[in-house]
Amino acid sequence: MTGSETPRTGDRIAKLLARAGIASRREVERMIADGRVKIGDEVVTTPNTVLTSLKGVTVDGKAVKAPDAARLFLFHKPAGLITAERDPAGRPTIYTALRNALPANAGRVMPIGRLDFNTEGLLLLTNDGGLKRTMELPSTGLPRTYRARTFGDVTQDQLEELIEGIEIEGIRYGPINANMERSTGRNQWIEVTITEGKNREVRRVLEHLGLEVSRLIRTAYGPFELLDLPRGQVVEIRQVEVERFVKSLKVPGEADAAPARPAHEQARMRIRRDGPRKPSGPKPVAGKPAARKGPPRKPGTPRK
Repeated sequence: MTGSETPRTGDRIAKLLARAGIASRREVERMIADGRVKIGDEVVTTPNTVLTSLKGVTVDGKAVKAPDAARLFLFHKPAGLITAERDPAGRPTIYTALRNALPANAGRVMPIGRLDFNTEGLLLLTNDGGLKRTMELPSTGLPRTYRARTFGDVTQDQLEELIEGIEIEGIRYGPINANMERSTGRNQWIEVTITEGKNREVRRVLEHLGLEVSRLIRTAYGPFELLDLPRGQVVEIRQVEVERFVKSLKVPGEADAAPARPAHEQARMRIRRDGPRKPSGPKPVAGKPAARKGPPRKPGTPRK
């Protein structure tokens, strides 16, 4: 079955299957190439096949149900895990840790973006392949914030020059917001915010400045923050907040989509603090506002 034999209205089958949580769009395209997707008794031969629904569609002989509502989970990824379903070298993956961390009704979830083997911190998970792809695209403009423990010589002026972007070995990196959090001798903690998320971008840029990166922690992705979520644990964002976030996304190619807010204006959706925040690195920079007092918020509620 080809795209010319299907209705002109609707969405590409690869997009629909990704949205239904079958796999990422790229993985769905591989499934189609392998002949694993059918409509009725006919094998789908192109991911460009256009459908108005998934009625009659099967993958590996199993009927595809209508997609569930999009769900979002925050996972505190420890260092030493591969962001993949399996690793040819036999190293542990995030799914090893997620077996006991996700709620029983979570179903199949996919990581939004990835964190390297030795990088830790916030990793978002979703059951919606379309949402995953939209959040990963650089054109969506979602900021990713990291804290890096480094060794070497660097000045704040050098870090501020990164706001203009930088080219390293023929690869152009867009604007990078980098600030020194704390420095003791030649050891520093540096906060870095990027919007493109190219492969090993933060490490490569800091190493280009002559720094050795000994620890890298992602603390935020878009409006979602890691805060005090324990290592290896998961918290789900409330459905109402997921829906509000999806509506606010700047979807590439949609002229009527809401414009993306600058990173510093985005409301932060915080998880509940279970007690006093334990220091995991440098002390807070003087002059930053103190933590808000009052009863802890429920997971996924935005800051007012």
